[in-house]
Amino acid sequence: AAPIDTASAARASIAVAEAKVLTTEIALQASEKLFELAGSRATLAEFNLDRHWRNARVHTLHDPVRWKYHAVGAYYLNGTLPARHSWI
Repeated sequence: AAPIDTASAARASIAVAEAKVLTTEIALQASEKLFELAGSRATLAEFNLDRHWRNARVHTLHDPVRWKYHAVGAYYLNGTLPARHSWI
């Protein structure tokens, strides 16, 4: 396998950031649509459906998507490479 260079690491980071942006939007929209389609009774505690929105929201806050938008935009608009992190 070829060593990871700066350009390939940047492309991989941006691909992950794009996936994070997309999955965040889809997860929140899907959980919101659940209530929209099911009606006001779906919000009753006995059904516990709010857990889907809550779980989606917690995951979006764990790794804030706002920084992903920034990284993707800076990469495509300005050619700015995302920061490389290592755990050595």
